[in-house]
Amino acid sequence: MSAGPSPSTSGAATTDVPAAAKVFALVGNPNCGKTTIFNALTGLRQKVGNYPGVTVERKEGTAFGQHGENFRLIDLPGAYSLSARSPDEAVLRDVLLGRRADTPKPDAVICVVDASNPERNLYLATQILELGIPTIIALNMIDVAESRDVVLDAKVLAAKLDAPVIPMQANARVGLIELKMAMTRDDLSASTYRTTIPSELEAALIKHVPALEKWDGETRRSHKWEALYLLGEHDPAHSGLSESERTRYRDARRKLEEGFSGWEETLVATRYDSIHAICKEAITHPHSDQPTLTDRLDSFLLHRFWGWATLLTVMTVLFSLIFSYADMPMGWIESGFEALSGWVRTVMPPGDLRDLITDGVIAGVGGVVIFLPQILILFFFIGLMEDTGYMARIAFIMDRLMSKVGLNGKSFIPLLSSYACAVPGIMAARTIESPKDRLITILVAPLTSCSARLPVYLLMIATLVPSEKVPVLTKVSFMLGLYVLGTLGVFVFAWLFNRFLLRGKSTPMILELPSYKAPTFKAILLHMWERTRIFIRRAGTIILGISILLWFLATYPKHESDDTGTQIEHSFAGRMGKTIEPAIRPLGYNWEMGVSLIASFAAREVFVSAMSVIYNVEDTGDEDLQPLRQRLLAANHHDGRPVFTPLVCLSVMVFYVFAMQCMSTVAVVKRETNSWRWPLFQFVYMTATAYLAALAVYQIGSRLGY
Repeated sequence: MSAGPSPSTSGAATTDVPAAAKVFALVGNPNCGKTTIFNALTGLRQKVGNYPGVTVERKEGTAFGQHGENFRLIDLPGAYSLSARSPDEAVLRDVLLGRRADTPKPDAVICVVDASNPERNLYLATQILELGIPTIIALNMIDVAESRDVVLDAKVLAAKLDAPVIPMQANARVGLIELKMAMTRDDLSASTYRTTIPSELEAALIKHVPALEKWDGETRRSHKWEALYLLGEHDPAHSGLSESERTRYRDARRKLEEGFSGWEETLVATRYDSIHAICKEAITHPHSDQPTLTDRLDSFLLHRFWGWATLLTVMTVLFSLIFSYADMPMGWIESGFEALSGWVRTVMPPGDLRDLITDGVIAGVGGVVIFLPQILILFFFIGLMEDTGYMARIAFIMDRLMSKVGLNGKSFIPLLSSYACAVPGIMAARTIESPKDRLITILVAPLTSCSARLPVYLLMIATLVPSEKVPVLTKVSFMLGLYVLGTLGVFVFAWLFNRFLLRGKSTPMILELPSYKAPTFKAILLHMWERTRIFIRRAGTIILGISILLWFLATYPKHESDDTGTQIEHSFAGRMGKTIEPAIRPLGYNWEMGVSLIASFAAREVFVSAMSVIYNVEDTGDEDLQPLRQRLLAANHHDGRPVFTPLVCLSVMVFYVFAMQCMSTVAVVKRETNSWRWPLFQFVYMTATAYLAALAVYQIGSRLGY
């Protein structure tokens, strides 16, 4: 496997695990409740990063057995099969086969099976049992199964699979003690279950095993299932094979296809036949034809008209809550920073150090942290939609629209995640099987209005509306308009790239819609806590550093004049702004805004902290900090014209709808595509689009008399 940077960590601090601690891998299909079980077993003892060399999320945690034993728990990516079709499925396969040097081969596996859809979930479970790794079957969501009148006999299932089966309802912590007890058992052994495959196919597999014996310079004895899952992968790049190994891979696959045409379809059919026989004895399906709750909800939520109406209503409610319920905690944060600044001014003598703390650190960091309550509401709703199963329905609804631009609904899952942050959204594109669809999704994902844009939007909306109290409906209307504009940009550029840049056949969407279930608020709150830590850490590192740098650039070199405006105009920042002012003047921007635009290339929200620093540096008094909105409204050109007219505010918002302005996104696109070509192309086309769109807004609006 190609080397890569060490995995970064985030989330809660972990408890050190002894080197000899038993390693458990947690696996399962998507939407089976695997994350809920991981959170229940590890709590806050987690660390999150990426596997080196790929942008696949890596989650590890410390779990404790029923008698206090320490276990190392690795949460592997969700998958339907070990025959990898995407990078995350390849990581799952390679970890279980012991093919990754950065991750130990697990001592045992906890395989989570959705009890309401056992036949589909047992496909992966039986593959894992055949690898010879001790496995515990966590039969989760038994409450959903019972609501469908599905009766499962765990003892019969355990006997058929030769593995312990633990019935669970993870969101209510039912079965958690039994699972911990199973993890501590000394007699946990490998299952003897094997799927009987046609003898001709087995002979063909054994014949072609030597073609894949080489791995990272070592010769190893291959298992027939190991060779099978490597041969079954359609994209050998996921395995980290060298070019010579890929050649052997292609040759082996071609020879196997020549010797046994349709071998993959035969294996799939054989495995499902075995699973069906097991389920026939262990599971009683409902005899009633009455529609389930999921069926009744889907008849409404997936309707051609009511589905869209519901989605629009959900988004409207979301933005209304962002504006109405976040005001109070935002006021607390603002008052806290004002009080802190006032306290510093009273205890420190006047001078550059005091100005650095109040006008650089406090103003810069406080200008961004104040928006944390609104961002948390956004993350709460995204977590709620994912946990209840509604997120998959949104993808299904959007498939009809995505197909118009050459993509499918699976692309919308990463795009929807990008409304929170483009970085995990781009990483989520690894679940898309088609390389063309995956790349187009990566290229357009940053056009979605992520949470980092919220501070810019909110500041400009507040400045745009002249009244002291901006009506909630006005805010919601503007915000919905900006989100719609970004979404239209996604569709337009996806269509252009699909038609002119990356031609090829798009793959149809195959998406399993999970059953609706009650949300696990503990998991949602844990996710919000992780995002809060990331946001605050960003405010305490990137934004803090840039705020200090901006204060320095706006303060030095010192000018003889005591006038603050003259001082900042002749500072390093003023000179930088004056240099680019001719390029941004057609957009309606002055040089102060130019400095903020440059600073926000590190992160979009830095625009707000940069404006806070620039306009607080101009303050010569010792009074408390005024709200930034009032500062911007009071800012005038030399001829007395206001700087932040409604047209300028609108131009800024349109610019940030399309602008890249995020170095973290550039970095993750480079890692995802393994090339500088695509992130540079992305940066150029987005920046050009942002400039031209903002130019059109200001120039056309000016000529119309606005």
